[in-house]
Amino acid sequence: MHVALVNVGDEILTGDTTNTNATWICARLNERGVDVERITVVPDRVGEIARVVNEYRVEYDAVIVTGGLGPTHDDMTMEAVAAAYGRDVESSEEALEWIVEEGGYARDDLTEGTSHIPAGARPLHNEVGVAPGCVVDDEVYVLPGVPAEMKGMFESIAAEFVGEDRYAETVPIDEPESALLDRIEELRERFDVGVGVYPGEYVRIKLTGTDIAAVESAAGWLRERVDVRVEETE
Repeated sequence: MHVALVNVGDEILTGDTTNTNATWICARLNERGVDVERITVVPDRVGEIARVVNEYRVEYDAVIVTGGLGPTHDDMTMEAVAAAYGRDVESSEEALEWIVEEGGYARDDLTEGTSHIPAGARPLHNEVGVAPGCVVDDEVYVLPGVPAEMKGMFESIAAEFVGEDRYAETVPIDEPESALLDRIEELRERFDVGVGVYPGEYVRIKLTGTDIAAVESAAGWLRERVDVRVEETE
C-alpha cells in the first residue's frame, strides 16, 4: 500500500510549528508495512489544498490530510477536499449526534460549520476535541492538525492501512561514510533489501525488506566487511 501525506497549515511553512504529525504518522504506517511516498505541506488556501489532494488521490492508494479542521476562518480543509471531488460541504447528522451525545455539547452551543464535511463522506469522530474528521471514497482521510486529536483519530482507522510485514536490522559502523561507498554499492547489488545510510556521531546502515532471511543475510555479509562499532554499555 502506497500513501501520501498532506499537512495543511501556514504555521508549518513559517516555522512556527514543527511538523511532528508527519513523523508520527510515517512511523505508524511503517509499522504496518505501508509505504509513505510523499509528504507535502500546503498553505491554508482552498485552491492549493484541493489541487494537491486531487493529484495525490489518483497517484496513491490513500491520502492522509491533517490540519485545518473546524469552523474558524482559516479552517479550509473540508471545503478544499470537497472541491477536489466536485462536491459541497454539508452538516453530518451522524457527526453532530456524536458530538452532542458523546462529547456532551449542546447543539445550540456549537459554532456553525463544526459538523460540516464533504457530501457523502464518512465522518470520523474526534474523541479528544470537537471537529470531526472524515473519509472520502475510502481513499482520502482527513484528520485534525492538533497532535493529540490526530493520534486518537488515526487509531480509529489504523486497521484500514495494511501492507506487507517488514523486517529491519541496523549495523553501527566505526568508519566514515565516504570509506564505505564500494561496500554499500556491492551490498545493494547482492541483496534485495532496502539500504538506508544514516551518518552522525557514527554511521548506521539500516537494512529493510519483506524477506527476513534476505535481511539477516545482508546484515551478516555487511558485518563481516566493516568495522562494527561496539556499543557502549553502562
